[in-house]
Amino acid sequence: MKSISIDEISSQFLQYLKEVKRYSVNTIKSYKKDMEQFRELCETQNLTTIEEVNEKTIKKFLFNLNEKELSKTSISRKLSTLRGLLDFAYKQEYITHNSKSSIRNPKTRRSLPEVITVKDYGDILTEIEKEGRANKKFNTAKTKIIFELLYGCSLRVSELVNLKHSDIDFDRKILHVIGKGNKIRFVPIGSKSIIVLQDYINQCENMEKNSFLLTNKNGNKINPRILYGVVNRFLSQVTDIKKKSPHVLRHSSATHMLDQGANLTAIKEILGHSNLSTTQIYTHVSIERLKNVYKKTHPKS
Repeated sequence: MKSISIDEISSQFLQYLKEVKRYSVNTIKSYKKDMEQFRELCETQNLTTIEEVNEKTIKKFLFNLNEKELSKTSISRKLSTLRGLLDFAYKQEYITHNSKSSIRNPKTRRSLPEVITVKDYGDILTEIEKEGRANKKFNTAKTKIIFELLYGCSLRVSELVNLKHSDIDFDRKILHVIGKGNKIRFVPIGSKSIIVLQDYINQCENMEKNSFLLTNKNGNKINPRILYGVVNRFLSQVTDIKKKSPHVLRHSSATHMLDQGANLTAIKEILGHSNLSTTQIYTHVSIERLKNVYKKTHPKS
């Protein structure tokens, strides 16, 4: 067995996540912060090497996290990071016993994602048209594209920001999307979205194939904060849900597909989820929606 310090194994693990798993910059930052907290605990326990870490260390780490009154979700994420670190150390033969099995997440009740209705989405498009008629400087086509791709194609904000003209196959009606971990997937484009896309591209003078689809005044790809602002603004006009972020449109898209009888596996592929369990949250959303309809309309409710 090779001996290695906690600092060194942490650095190797981060390098692995970056170069092999190809995690995003923000995800790497989160992992780094979690491991720094764990290393601080190890220092207070006079632990310097990864093989000195045992179940007692892990329990102490969990105790400290609870003392800081972190949310159960945050604690679960930090414990997941620690599991990943120990698993990596075991596979690299730095430890002979993998203690990750002793790490148990606190029991959490997973909150269901908020969604808008199909009518809400139609109302958003109506509001965009109104804004375009009232304000000549308002880019109606560009705003429609934001909603059509976030909702119509269930894209994440990062995927939309990095989408290029060349990623659109109008003949086959599909998008070439680079998702989390640089995983490539192909997403169908609806006929209505195709029309909006063609209209937008026709209005963009001399848009080259390798150009980003959404750009700022300088021709650089659009800042994600702009998308958040646009989506928040129009969602605020049609719904009173608490969260009004672009991800609401992705949640709504998946839920509406499921409501209309779409196969869960197909939805998983469209969303680019790695595990079916992630997609299954939308079955609970649909069930809750059915319950609400029942309570409001059934005479025996």
